[in-house]
Amino acid sequence: MSDDSSTPKLHIDSDWKAQAQAEKERLAQKEHEREAGKKSAGPGGPDDLPPAEFRTLVSMMASQALMALGGYGDQKSGKVMVDLPGAKLAIDLIAVLEEKTKGNLSAEESAELAEILAAVRSRFVYFLEIVARQQAGAVPGLGPGAVPGAGGAGLRMPS
Repeated sequence: MSDDSSTPKLHIDSDWKAQAQAEKERLAQKEHEREAGKKSAGPGGPDDLPPAEFRTLVSMMASQALMALGGYGDQKSGKVMVDLPGAKLAIDLIAVLEEKTKGNLSAEESAELAEILAAVRSRFVYFLEIVARQQAGAVPGLGPGAVPGAGGAGLRMPS
């Protein structure tokens, strides 16, 4: 039996969830518009893979970071899972791409990369602040050892 009192628990308000969903939809819409403007010669079914290009690589890494920041849930508990070390790795890898490709990207690619990196870093800092407040006992109902109530989003860090 594990001791859940030492595991940080996070509470995510609905504003953050709405922002995360809006960002996800905005990125999907941007990708859809880009694909619609670029007709491929092959069959255009839903099972087609995205093009192997820089944008796809950055999008995949950003998706990994967002998933690690609450984009998936634990099937057993129904709680959202947050993997801060995993998110940090994905964000750091995007930063490496930014540094190593400096001067070799189009203006549009460079701007998109900077925008994505800023967005995922912002969300990461948001989670770090929640964890710090929670560990200090400043998050009502989610202090050390508290079990999230039914009214909250009840998050837990993966072990």
